[in-house]
Amino acid sequence: MIAADVDKLSYEIFSLLESKFLFGAGGDCLSGSGTPATELVSGGRVRVLSIDGCGAAAEDALLAAAALARLEAGLRKQAGDPDARVADFFDVSAGAGAGGVLAAMLFLRGAHGRPRYSAEEALAFVTENVGRKDWAGGRHGRWAKLFRGARTGDQSLRRVSGDATLRDTVAPLLVPCYDLATAAPFMFSRADAVESDTFDFRLRDVCVATCAAHGAPVRSVDGLTAIAAASAGMGNPTAAAITHVLHNKQEFPLATGVEDLLVLSIGGGASTSPATFSGRSSTPMFTCLSPRELARVTAEGVADMVDESVAMAFGHACGSNYVRIQASKSPTPVHAGTAAGAMLAQRNVESVLFCGRRLSERTNAEKVDALATELVKEQERRRCSPLPNIAIKQVGTAVATAVVRDHRVVGDHGEDHVNDAVAVIVPFASVEELARP
Repeated sequence: MIAADVDKLSYEIFSLLESKFLFGAGGDCLSGSGTPATELVSGGRVRVLSIDGCGAAAEDALLAAAALARLEAGLRKQAGDPDARVADFFDVSAGAGAGGVLAAMLFLRGAHGRPRYSAEEALAFVTENVGRKDWAGGRHGRWAKLFRGARTGDQSLRRVSGDATLRDTVAPLLVPCYDLATAAPFMFSRADAVESDTFDFRLRDVCVATCAAHGAPVRSVDGLTAIAAASAGMGNPTAAAITHVLHNKQEFPLATGVEDLLVLSIGGGASTSPATFSGRSSTPMFTCLSPRELARVTAEGVADMVDESVAMAFGHACGSNYVRIQASKSPTPVHAGTAAGAMLAQRNVESVLFCGRRLSERTNAEKVDALATELVKEQERRRCSPLPNIAIKQVGTAVATAVVRDHRVVGDHGEDHVNDAVAVIVPFASVEELARP
């Protein structure tokens, strides 16, 4: 009995500290009675999608692509909308590494302001870039060539996103990387891109930056911001996405704590690459970790640490407000389609305070189906609420400039003609037009 009380007290202390200092959330995010947080009566919760990426291989996005394809199918069925997309049910997306590529695809704006790609199309893009020979490492696959600056890779990325930039997304997008020039993390953000061309980057460059094993030179659309980008272990962007929402009062004025969020975090699968151990000691020791393997191990360790920290920060509302999809990869080469189904069929891995990880009673597929139901309910709750809980920044609504297809400022109408300037803003070209030679 005493041990249980101590664990409960420690649980609440850790949850309070992490919620208050990790995310900067004010107020009490814990339920005093030890029960899940009560359902919001107005505005609804801010819906956050976060996709891990502990590497640049297509296999690193396979679980996320399969889970989101299943989620999208469930959303269409339950919402009664055959054209529903994943991006319609999330307010913020974040992705690192291969997960950043997937997030950019799903939230890229297409014709008539709708998401250009469905989750099924994104899954097809991922699976066709996973070959049997590349499953274990992916170093020589077509997917890897996308991020090495090769001419064919640049053409492939151009076909996916054209000349679209961070501004051309249907919802806020966050993609992290590491700037070797300043030795500091760098976050690509749509919110910053809307404010200034200096922080607006082409999506294909953003994808290169978050997946680069070595320094990749990346410049903003106006050429004023230059970074030497590398992935550098940025595996799990969930904490960054949560912090962005809680501190961005302009776009998310009603989000004051983790109880105001509904987060879906998708892992890349635990690494099961064969390792060589030394026989000189009774304790297994790695003897031949390559720099690439070492970077992956580091990224996976960071991703797991972020997952556990976020789970504790959500406290007793973790099961309802924070959903984590995690699986183990197959140690043997298998077909991409088979691997995707196998990972969804695995029992879900949960983080437990002071106990590490445990297998859930539900599979990843079952958790995805349950989340689809919750997202549809959240959508209906939002429609019935007289108070909107988000106000996404729109391009060109607060500047006296004319914006053309390359998103550069080409005219300044002066302070006396702000309204006229806003009225004559040139609309962005469609992605189809941008992709034309």
